[in-house]
Amino acid sequence: MFGEISARYDFMNHFLSGGTDYYWRWKAVRTIRPQGDAPILDVCTGTGDLAFAFAKQASPETEIIGSDFTHEMLEIARKKQIDKPGRTNGQTVQFLEADTQYLPFEDDKFQIVSVAFGLRNVTDTMMGLREMTRVCLPGGKVVILEFAMPQNRIIGPLYGWYFRNILPRLGQWFARNKQSAYNYLPESVSEFPYGEELLKMMREAGLTEVAWKPLTFGVAGLYWGTKPKS
Repeated sequence: MFGEISARYDFMNHFLSGGTDYYWRWKAVRTIRPQGDAPILDVCTGTGDLAFAFAKQASPETEIIGSDFTHEMLEIARKKQIDKPGRTNGQTVQFLEADTQYLPFEDDKFQIVSVAFGLRNVTDTMMGLREMTRVCLPGGKVVILEFAMPQNRIIGPLYGWYFRNILPRLGQWFARNKQSAYNYLPESVSEFPYGEELLKMMREAGLTEVAWKPLTFGVAGLYWGTKPKS
């Protein structure tokens, strides 16, 4: 499904969010800033935008890796990096195919392990969270950006109607894919843990000092936690 929509993926993200996705990534990399030269991993990286955002904030010596399950998405990420090297201030991001449930890295490697709007696509969410925690350095951060359904009494119902009725039609019309990817989006978001429920899962995965903040009236959420040093 994601392979089919890869060619229109970036356009659809920006169009359907009204460009707010830029702000969400900006907020993530400024809330959890790279420290020192230890590497950074962005899982379910898609076309690489969050990996690129971290690369712009990291030191030139910091290794940045973006991993994803979908080959077609990574091909676009690599092309974006070649076409516009300025998006990373000259930093090179490495992209590789990998399942977030079975990350091909040793324990305790990355200062930041991030995921943007991809954790709900991992078949076993807890398994993905545990893998992200495993490869994170002790004292490092796991960072999650994910969609949510606003809880506001006025905005919530209006957004829910748009999300279920308008967004899938627009997405399908522009993407022209066979598998109704933009029907999948509201279904997966409505079923995914939100707020304290996701923080509980992060604690179960081994993270401490977990916290979150809603973004844009609760349309998205930014979550983070620390891997204990001992």
